[in-house]
Amino acid sequence: MDWAADIQAAAARIHGHILRTPVVTVDGFGLGYPIQMKLEQMQHTGTFKARGAFNTLLSSDVPESGLVAASGGNHGAAVAYAAHHLSHKARIYVPEMAGPAKVALIRDAGADLVVVPGAFSDALDQALAYEAETRAMQIHAYDAPATVAGQGTCALEWEDQGLDADTVLIAVGGGGLIGGAMAWFDGRRRVVAVEPETSCALHAALKIGEPVDVNVSGVAANALGAKKIGQICFDLTVSSGAESVVVTDDAITRAQHALWRETRQLVEPAGATALAALMSGAYIPEPDEKVAVLVCGANITPDPFQ
Repeated sequence: MDWAADIQAAAARIHGHILRTPVVTVDGFGLGYPIQMKLEQMQHTGTFKARGAFNTLLSSDVPESGLVAASGGNHGAAVAYAAHHLSHKARIYVPEMAGPAKVALIRDAGADLVVVPGAFSDALDQALAYEAETRAMQIHAYDAPATVAGQGTCALEWEDQGLDADTVLIAVGGGGLIGGAMAWFDGRRRVVAVEPETSCALHAALKIGEPVDVNVSGVAANALGAKKIGQICFDLTVSSGAESVVVTDDAITRAQHALWRETRQLVEPAGATALAALMSGAYIPEPDEKVAVLVCGANITPDPFQ
């Protein structure tokens, strides 16, 4: 698969539909060295996921029955947003843990919203049943080439903005964002996968040698709580040799607070997870190593303005 060509095509396809999110360099967080951060939480619906959603819809023939997606919240909001702007109907299934901020985003975008008791896997089961019944188009949250290529445009954009780092730290749920980054960087930069220790599907898969089901819990579970890592991400991680680290919930919360205190960026726990690896020492750069962090989610629960 020619990932570079697919990501470049995705970038051209979604141009005008997504935002070019800013990049800042911060010398703080008690680290003693500067880090570059891409503020992708400023994207439409508060996450990078609008990239994959628009790329999928703009490269597909959407049936009259519309779209269906299962989501922990952020993917559903992005699909609902893209569907609304491209005049498609959409049904989104989310688990109860999705949280009111993300549920409100989906509902406000005009999608048909179904809240499912249980976890993400329960929402996915219902979405698959709806797809079989109606022939609606299923948009996978992370393990589909069009999704991964769309998310890869974030890394392409970052390099176009002058990314100057040896190593990029990225939070992992199902693997769409980091998969796209690994596909685009293609070994030119070190990529470090960062997961909560209570929701670490990629870390577990790398230990065992294949994707495996894991238990999911913790402060970032409604965004990073994939039960099994995507096969695309797993394969790219193995082929690229990307490093995998895990962080505690306390480390994530401290990073979340630090982002607000030092940069006035209000992010959800998932958005602070990559920074948590540096602040907690889960990843320690070499003395001359230049590091960058992708800040990926803004949909904090509870919504502080409701």
